[in-house]
Order: sequence, then C-alpha cells, then structure tokens
Amino acid sequence: MNPAARRLVSLVLLAQLAFVTWVVLSASATQAEEKLPSKPYLTLAAARRVAAAAEADATKRGLGVVIAVVDEGGTLIVLERLDAAQVASVDVAIAKARTAAIFRRPSRVFEEQVKNGRVAALALPGASALIGGLPLEYGGRVIGAVGVSGDAPQVDEDIAAAGVAALTR
Repeated sequence: MNPAARRLVSLVLLAQLAFVTWVVLSASATQAEEKLPSKPYLTLAAARRVAAAAEADATKRGLGVVIAVVDEGGTLIVLERLDAAQVASVDVAIAKARTAAIFRRPSRVFEEQVKNGRVAALALPGASALIGGLPLEYGGRVIGAVGVSGDAPQVDEDIAAAGVAALTR
C-alpha cells in the first residue's frame, strides 16, 4: 500500500474512532440524564381544588374559617378567607399549612408533643404547634399542605381533611 493510501486509511480509521467515541459518550450522558429523579409538584389547579373542597365543607358547617394551601416548601399558593373569618386566622392557617409541608406530618404532632411535656417542640424553626395543618401527598411524596384556622382545633383539621380528600379524587 502506498503512503497516500495508508494516510487515507489512517484518517478514515481515526474518523471512525472519533465517531464511536462520540456515540459512547453521548449515550453515557443520556443515561446519566435519565437517572435524574423527577418529582410531582402541587399545581395551582390542584391547590384550588383542595381549597374549594375545604371551603365547601366549612360552608356546609356554617363556619367562617381561613384556608391556606402551600407547596412542599411552605410557600403560599392559595388563600381563602371565608366570610366571618377572623383576621388573625390568616397567619395561623398559613403557619399550620407550612408546618405540615416542611415537616411532612400533620401539625397535630407538634401540639401533642407540647401537651405531653416536650416544650422544646415550640423552638423548632417553622413549626406551629396547632392542630389544623395536613400534608398533601401524591405518589408517596409530600407535595404541599393545607392549613385551616378559625374554629375548634379538631374542626379545623376535619375541614383540612376534606381538602386533602379532594386531591386524591
């Protein structure tokens, strides 16, 4: 084989090697991207559905409460202040919802801890030790929470539960 033909064969082989390397690296990058987790999130439409169901339950009971729906980080998405709801319940409902979202458990847990003598629970950053906040779950993950304030603690939680049920329908 003459030197020019050898160079041509070498260049072709080098080009093929570069192409195969590119294909392998591209496939590896694609596989790495595919392994990144995806997670569900609470949409505005779903948050509105939760709030509407809680509002319907409160209205059926003839109660004026505040309903707060937050995302998984505790950021407010929807707030409903029903007629006759006290102004102070706005911040309380948000705090209950935020507690349930960021701690991924009902806010009731913290009130029960305090009642049982664990007053240190009051010092947890972002925790509101009041019944009425419930996490919203989808696919085994907490994606947000609903908090209700304005009536007796158990009633607030029951109204929040009506909102939670709307998410699973």
